[in-house]
Amino acid sequence: MTSYDGLRATVMGLGLFGGGVGAARFLAERGAKVTVTDLKSAGVLARSIEELAGLPLRFVLGRHDEADFASADLVVVNPGVPPDSPYLAISRDAGAVHETEIHLFLSHCRATVLGVTGSIGKTTTTSLLAAMLRAGGRTTWLGGNIGVSLLGDLDRIEPGHRVVLELSSFQLEALGRYEMSPRVAAVTNFVPNHLDHHKTLAAYARAKSEIVRYQNEGDHAVLNADDPVVAAWTSETRARVRWFSLAGPREPGLWADGDSVRRAGPGGEAVFRAGELRLRGRFNLANAMAAAAAALADGVEDPAIRAAVRDFPPVEHRLEHVGEALGATWYNDSKATTPESTQAALSALDGPIVLIAGGHDKGLDLDPLARDILSRAAALVAVGPMGPRLEEAVRRVARPGELDAIEIARAPRLAEAVGEARRLARPGGVVLLSPATSSYDEFSNFEERGRAFKARVRDLGAHP
Repeated sequence: MTSYDGLRATVMGLGLFGGGVGAARFLAERGAKVTVTDLKSAGVLARSIEELAGLPLRFVLGRHDEADFASADLVVVNPGVPPDSPYLAISRDAGAVHETEIHLFLSHCRATVLGVTGSIGKTTTTSLLAAMLRAGGRTTWLGGNIGVSLLGDLDRIEPGHRVVLELSSFQLEALGRYEMSPRVAAVTNFVPNHLDHHKTLAAYARAKSEIVRYQNEGDHAVLNADDPVVAAWTSETRARVRWFSLAGPREPGLWADGDSVRRAGPGGEAVFRAGELRLRGRFNLANAMAAAAAALADGVEDPAIRAAVRDFPPVEHRLEHVGEALGATWYNDSKATTPESTQAALSALDGPIVLIAGGHDKGLDLDPLARDILSRAAALVAVGPMGPRLEEAVRRVARPGELDAIEIARAPRLAEAVGEARRLARPGGVVLLSPATSSYDEFSNFEERGRAFKARVRDLGAHP
């Protein structure tokens, strides 16, 4: 166990996704004098604070104090902290070392690491890849941006184990400074997102591509052949590239041939059937193919991959079936935090759809989503700060007569949005929460938003 005995450490950003908790616990258990500071209040962070009960920690919540950065030897920076934060400048000028939770983990991890990123689908792909590795007999740990810090498990993670990490652009941006990439890296796709943090599309793409940039010749990069941005990252990596594609074969890799997912190239053996996958939508088939290609790169055999595909349940908050109420089927897709995610959800469902969308406005282009809403939805409930801009986009892109076929309602908060959806729901139809943006206007994260939605739907008498 590495000792940090007596080191003055400041964890900047406790958060609710596990990383801050993991870093604080890791350092405190190794002898550091730890201050945990976050702009959020103790009430908002209660769940994370409870997980740290009993540890000798000092909390500074609802604010940051300059002294905690000027006196620190080590600052662990939450991935969401802007690089130009003045507090980071203070600590840097004072000689402090900057760290991240994910780099701390990778620096001490003895096992083989497989990483997954992408703008859409990385949680499903990460979880399914872990299931495939376990079905193949590997002891597998799942963590990263999926909400689980593995720092506390380092002493139990052995060299022969596998670690599967969901990696966000924020985490990868930090890893790029250390020139680190996982042994197997899978990229689901690339669409604009998080421009409020990265500022430019080029900077966001650069952060995402860090997952393959520092791989070696013996490593594997699993890339989406149908995504021109991702496909171009062959020039960014020294690893062996494996492809996956819904459109056609590209060697070496997997492609969708009707109901069969096959190897590209001579023989073209089927690895699994699309009909065996319990997840809805073509985008989830692509996610399963990305996971399978990564599992094959690690030596997992076809029968284990097929077993994992058959047994894998839908991920919570991603096209999650909540139940039936008022004659309609209700779905929780709170994980859809980009317009493209919501477009994918709309394409996966049948019947007249009442769409609840909106939340914190990230300033993304809404016109393509607006066109899909007009072609796929019977009603739109536009919620939160992004709601007015989404409604305006729908009205702007509508062709003559299209607005006659859709009802549009506004709601300031999710509770009122569920009430509007109840009014608009039709027997045999679908009510879909798929916000197309983040939750920070009203909730701490998409999970809290999704659970609040499910609770209100169950209050309507929904049953699975």
